[in-house]
Amino acid sequence: MRLDDSAVLVFRRPALDPHHPDTMTTAIHTESLTKNYGRRLGIADLDLEVRQGEIFGFIGPNGAGKTTTIRLLLDLLRPTSGRATVLGLDAHRDSLAVRRSIGYLPGEFGLDVRMTGRQLLRYYGRLRGFDDLGAAPLLADRLGLDLDLAMGRLSRGNRQKIGLVQALFHRPALLILDEPTSGLDPLVQDTFLQTLREARAEGRTVFLSSHVLSEVERVCDRVAIIRSGRLAALETTTSLLEKRRRRVTLVFTSPVDASAFAALPGVSDVQAQGNVVRLRLADGMDAVIKTVARHTLVDLSIEHPTLDEVFMSYYDETGRPS
Repeated sequence: MRLDDSAVLVFRRPALDPHHPDTMTTAIHTESLTKNYGRRLGIADLDLEVRQGEIFGFIGPNGAGKTTTIRLLLDLLRPTSGRATVLGLDAHRDSLAVRRSIGYLPGEFGLDVRMTGRQLLRYYGRLRGFDDLGAAPLLADRLGLDLDLAMGRLSRGNRQKIGLVQALFHRPALLILDEPTSGLDPLVQDTFLQTLREARAEGRTVFLSSHVLSEVERVCDRVAIIRSGRLAALETTTSLLEKRRRRVTLVFTSPVDASAFAALPGVSDVQAQGNVVRLRLADGMDAVIKTVARHTLVDLSIEHPTLDEVFMSYYDETGRPS
């Protein structure tokens, strides 16, 4: 059988210290975590705190440092400096106990094409110290996955489902998922995201690394944006969206002087066409409404930015840091 990152992480269940303070409140904690690949930076001075019982989004483009961070958390790489704890345990010193406690799906999940999904999961189950398939049959049914087909006969999407099931079937306290919905169709993505919500409702934690921003926006409680190996933002999904500029469209009964809006605080990108004024607004809604009141308004619409737009505000149009 081919062993990759995912196979390395299959061990028996942990004996965590329930009285450790980090174990009580924090699933992942990093302090000045840094990794250099020779002269090339992987991540630098990364400070994160992922709370137990939340779905935490970790987003950035390819090469930003997402996978490097995950491999440091799992002791698959050693940091240049700094430290990390996972479920209150030191990520390096207690790496075996950490691996017993989590479910992990790497960005590239290797499979033995000769095995069936059922055989693979039984193998992982035995390494974890139990003989049954745990929640695997239920998960497979929800995802529309046949566990008795040889994996060499599975499509890319169904192989990804196998990866999801092996990360979830033992009901781990912490899920670390690297691009988990890659290759899944939209309906299966919806089912999977609902499964993550259910894990959160049970008090379990999800660390979701992704560049699919729409799914992060739908399911995550908080989001960290990583840019060129450095933390660019860390906020709740709601606050991150709220602080970005909204698009406001104003329709009047007749043309108005748009310069009055352009002079307002927090207003930018003012455009006027006939009796329609469009602008972007960061704050100062009260001032906009008072200016609108000088005219006869027919219609008003406000569009809030998507997480995609928020993310791209940290990068220029080529995808490089802005």
